[in-house]
Amino acid sequence: MCGRYASTRGPADLADLFDVTRRDPDEVLAPSWNVAPADRVWAVLERADRDSGAVERGLRTLRWGLVPSWAKSPAAGAKMINARAETVHEKPAYRRAFATRRCLLPADGFYEWEPVPATDGRKAFKQPYFISPDDASVMAMAGLYAFWRDPGVADAHDPAAWLATCTIITTEAVDAAGRVHPRMPLAIAPAHYGAWLDPGRQDPDELRALLGTPAGGHLNARAVSTAVNDVRHNGPELLADAP
Repeated sequence: MCGRYASTRGPADLADLFDVTRRDPDEVLAPSWNVAPADRVWAVLERADRDSGAVERGLRTLRWGLVPSWAKSPAAGAKMINARAETVHEKPAYRRAFATRRCLLPADGFYEWEPVPATDGRKAFKQPYFISPDDASVMAMAGLYAFWRDPGVADAHDPAAWLATCTIITTEAVDAAGRVHPRMPLAIAPAHYGAWLDPGRQDPDELRALLGTPAGGHLNARAVSTAVNDVRHNGPELLADAP
């Protein structure tokens, strides 16, 4: 699974990297070296403008942990931070979003953990690894998004009536990531951003063919500080090499 990642680029940089044409300048997120489930994250997506009907590419925040429209409560998102590529097109929780609500979730890299057994004088612990592109390029993780209507808010036009959430699509890990954990996030290559985001494209086989290994498999896995194990810790020091 992918349960933690880093995303430190600001909205202006992301807008340039992903050719975004629409974003709310008042919507901001602090850089995060320890993005965790239920956090708000940056997402790139394409939606039709309500007035003109023109499809626009936007940058907005979503809460990590997908809540399907039919869920009874937002708590459902806690179990839906990842969607398996092998079944994403057919699972009830994801198939509708896979057909028409796909997004890109920008990341610097992601974390995975390797259990380290106890030895004389040291307890067992989990060693975190930061897995990122060799060339430090942005990772465009393949994601899905959904909107959940809060029945407790009477006015459907009230922004508080809607919760926008997302999930990350994962697959079997390869190369550097596979040495640490059996699953890893999938990504979309820059040449395929438009096809992936286009809500008009709905053929499952064509869409699944766009999914690829981040950075084309050119990844670096580096043991980092165990401080990242605690979601309360955040800052560039989390990426320091493990002692």
